[in-house]
Amino acid sequence: MMTIDEQLAYLRKGTVEIIREDDLRAKLEKSARTNRPLRIKLGADPTAPDIHLGHTVVIRKLRAFQELGHTVIFLIGDFTGMIGDPSGKSATRPQLSRAEIEANAETYKTQIFKLLDPAKTEIRFNSEWMDQLGSAGFIRLSSHVTVKQILERDDFEKRLAENRPLALHEVMYPLVMAYDSVALEADVELGGTDQKFNILMGRSLQREYEQESQVAVIMPLLEGTDGVQKMSKSLDNYIGINEAPQEMFGKVMSISDELMWRWYELLTDLRMEEIAALRSSSRNPRDIKVELAKRIITDFHSAADADAAEAEFNRMFREKQTPSEIEERALPIGDGRWALPQLMIETGLASSKGEARRLIEQGGVYLDGQRVETPNHIIAAIENGQVFEFKVGKRRFMRVRFE
Repeated sequence: MMTIDEQLAYLRKGTVEIIREDDLRAKLEKSARTNRPLRIKLGADPTAPDIHLGHTVVIRKLRAFQELGHTVIFLIGDFTGMIGDPSGKSATRPQLSRAEIEANAETYKTQIFKLLDPAKTEIRFNSEWMDQLGSAGFIRLSSHVTVKQILERDDFEKRLAENRPLALHEVMYPLVMAYDSVALEADVELGGTDQKFNILMGRSLQREYEQESQVAVIMPLLEGTDGVQKMSKSLDNYIGINEAPQEMFGKVMSISDELMWRWYELLTDLRMEEIAALRSSSRNPRDIKVELAKRIITDFHSAADADAAEAEFNRMFREKQTPSEIEERALPIGDGRWALPQLMIETGLASSKGEARRLIEQGGVYLDGQRVETPNHIIAAIENGQVFEFKVGKRRFMRVRFE
C-alpha cells in the first residue's frame, strides 16, 4: 500500500502542472480516511475514429488513478463533439453529425480498454445531461459565467484580435465541458495543456454549484516521430495504437535518442529514477530504444508480437532482407507500359502524382532493389505474369503482378 507521498510522486510523473497539489493531497487523504474512491474524469470528443500514442498520455494517467483504487470516468463528448473543440484552432471546426459521432464513439470504447480495466471504468456520454437540460436550463447555466471570463481564453482573444470569425457555439464549448464536471461531481479532471482553460472553468463552475472544486492534472502534448510538432495524424508523425506491431516498431526506432527519453517518461510505467538509471547507463541507446518499442507494442498487442516485430526489424535492417510477408497487388498490363507515379497511386504507395514524384526525387523509391532516379520513370515491355518488387521509404514493401 503506497503512502500519500508515494501516491503523489506516482501521479506527479510526467505532469506539467497540478492545480492544486495541496488539494490533491487533501482529497487523497480524505479518500483513504473515508474509504471513498475519488471520481477521476477524462473527457474526449469522438471527432476521429483512431487513437494514437499522443492520446494515450492522459489515458495512462487515468490508469494510474485506477491502479490506486479510484473511480475513473472516460467521458465521451457526444454532445460537445457536435460543437467541435475550438482549442488551439484559428478557424471554426466543421461540425460532425450524430451518426459520425456515434460511430467514432464505438471505436473509442474498444481502444481505451487496451489500457484501462473495463470492469473498473465508467463510460459516460455528456448527452445524458445536456439533452435533458433544455433551452431554459442552458440559459440558467450560462448565467454562471461572464462573457469576459470566456473571452480571456487565449485562442479566442487571438481570433478576435486578428478579426477572424468566432462562432457563438464555440464560445459555449468551455461552458458545456465545465458543466460535465458538475454533472459527474468530479474530484479530479485530466487533460492536455490545450485543455487547461476548460478544466479550470470546471473548477469555477463547481463552486457556483456549491461543489468542491476538482483538481486539474495537466499533461503535456506528446511530440510526434519528428520530435518537433505535437503528434498528429494530419502531420503524419503519429503512431496509431491499432497499427501493426512491425509498423509500430519501425516508427519507434526512427525517433531521435533525445525524444526517446521523453517517450519513456510519458508512454511507459517506469519510475523516473528507473528512467534516470537507464539514461546514465553505458548501454547502447539503440538497445534502450528497442526496449521502448517492445514496451509500447506489448501494451497494445502482446509480448509475443513485440518479440516478432523485433525479429522482423532485425531481418530487414540488420540483415538487409525484405520482410517475410509482403503485400501483393495485381494490375492490368494495358499497353505494356506504366508510368511509375501512376502505378504508385493505383497501388496506394502514394496519394498523388506530386507525392510520388517527391518520394522518387528524395531517393526513397526502389524497383527490384534498384533506386529509381527519375520522377517520370516508365516501366516498359511488361509481360503477362511479370512481378515487380517495390520499396518506398524504409518500411513499405509491395509486389505488383501484371496480368
